[in-house]
Amino acid sequence: MVYKVQLPVELRAIFPVFHVSQLKKCLRVSEERVEVRDIKLKYDLVYEEKPVAVVDRKERVTRNCVVKFYKVLWSNHGEEDATWETKDYLKEVYKTFFENQ
Repeated sequence: MVYKVQLPVELRAIFPVFHVSQLKKCLRVSEERVEVRDIKLKYDLVYEEKPVAVVDRKERVTRNCVVKFYKVLWSNHGEEDATWETKDYLKEVYKTFFENQ
């Protein structure tokens, strides 16, 4: 059995048909819902993720060097989704991030 759903205009790139056999039981968890209006989706359903703030810092010392890690809070995510990133990665990919800190 197949269903066709009406999606909001922002999600027009998603194919609106799904198969009932692919559904799984899910208990509704309202705090996990993401508002689509807050995320700018591109035509291919990609959205840009930017680092917002550094939540924590740590260093890992090896025999030859010291690697700095930063726990980064990302746009479109809460603090529970913050990830540990190396300083080198942040400087390479998000060149202006440390200028704003």
